[in-house]
Amino acid sequence: MRTIGIDVGTRRIGVALSNSAGTLATPYDVVDARDRGAALRRIAALAAEAEAEAVVVGLPMHLDGRLGAAAKAALKFARQVGDTTGLPVETYDERLTTVTAERSLKELNLDAPARRKVVDKVAAAVMLQAWLDHRSAEPDETT
Repeated sequence: MRTIGIDVGTRRIGVALSNSAGTLATPYDVVDARDRGAALRRIAALAAEAEAEAVVVGLPMHLDGRLGAAAKAALKFARQVGDTTGLPVETYDERLTTVTAERSLKELNLDAPARRKVVDKVAAAVMLQAWLDHRSAEPDETT
């Protein structure tokens, strides 16, 4: 199942895409988040272009598991994505995905401006890959 992963920010939204087998996430695009209506339309277009069957929105929870303002905004955005795309939407814990993405990009010796251009979609891929891995580790309820 092809899935879109979304890392919601106030300025940029990272978008990742899984392969059709639902086993590998890759960075896909960065969407300007400042105009939420335009961002939602762009995400819907990306989902249609990729023939996505589902969307996973990262939920930026506090380290202690509480939902802060950013998580509440992500939940609202997840509902809007579902309304706009007509696709099923799940949320998934994205704690530390941006930190992980930044570290990976630094290891590639990318300078700060180059990292800023891609960190959001890389963070979305980190989150989506964690969701895919978690999903594949769950016991199959049909057996």
